[in-house]
Amino acid sequence: MKIGTYTLPNRLFVAPMAGVTDRPFRVLCRQLGAGHAVSEMVTSQRHLWASLKTSRRADHTGEPGPIAVQIAGVDPVEMAEAAQYNIDRGAQIIDINMGCPAKKVCNTWAGSALMQNEGLAIDIVEAVVAACAPRNVPVTLKMRTGWCAAQRNAPVLARAAESAGIAMLTVHGRTREQGYGGQAEYDTIADIKSVLRIPVVANGDIDTPEKARDVLKATGADALMIGRAAQGRPWIFREIAHFLATGEHLPPPATREVRGWLLAHLHDHYGLYGEGVGVRTARKHIGWAVRALPGGEAFRAAMNTLESADAQVRAVATFFDTLAEAHPLLPAANDARARLSA
Repeated sequence: MKIGTYTLPNRLFVAPMAGVTDRPFRVLCRQLGAGHAVSEMVTSQRHLWASLKTSRRADHTGEPGPIAVQIAGVDPVEMAEAAQYNIDRGAQIIDINMGCPAKKVCNTWAGSALMQNEGLAIDIVEAVVAACAPRNVPVTLKMRTGWCAAQRNAPVLARAAESAGIAMLTVHGRTREQGYGGQAEYDTIADIKSVLRIPVVANGDIDTPEKARDVLKATGADALMIGRAAQGRPWIFREIAHFLATGEHLPPPATREVRGWLLAHLHDHYGLYGEGVGVRTARKHIGWAVRALPGGEAFRAAMNTLESADAQVRAVATFFDTLAEAHPLLPAANDARARLSA
């Protein structure tokens, strides 16, 4: 699997998720089997580049390459400048956001709202490709199937984007109107894959090894992108990779192994955000990891009252030490479908 000149170790990718796929989380997913990870979206608005939020999102210290940064905006010139800004800060691949369904993004006509204006969307792609080409930086694009069921125009935009020079396309199998509700559909992705020459990545509702196999078969996609199912379960990438290669399931990870992964992630997280913000933002990662485990809900409620990194780390370590005494392997209840339906 290649993006431009970069050869990726496998075809399982981490989806960009605002407030989730920061550097510590991307590094963890890569360590546990993901072959590629795309950053949270970075705004194209120059006056926000110096903000603490943007500087954290542009922090790639110690991150394995290739480093992919997603940018979002509505002005072709600003988007080209944002691409150059992020390349100067270490980006090796630039990804264009045309998939975010959030109201605060779509209300500015960015994200998936761009799919309503095909001319502007392609102007942005052309501007970003032109800005990246002299630096030999490939440009990728993430979109949805369309704005709504009556306007499922992803195949048209996909062909135009390929002609404009993108190196890879990711399609989430929902319209913007759906948000994350209902079920993803894969027929549109299959249609796009049948007419494009560049790699196509399928995204949406991939939460088990069997689902990964079925989506690859249904779409013919070159790769899979996984988002919500990796929250609290970043080892899903190695589980899927093993299943696709062998047809067999890996046993659950050792509970103490999960303890080590989570504690290492927390220390990296505090290092990026500092203790105050780090403790607050780590709560969601801890919550995802424990919520479907025995005693997880009670622990999460208690953990959310802790205000220091040391207290948080001690609580997590104790919870998993206690769990490991009864369950040397992580209980099977820690399943993506159980978490996402809760």
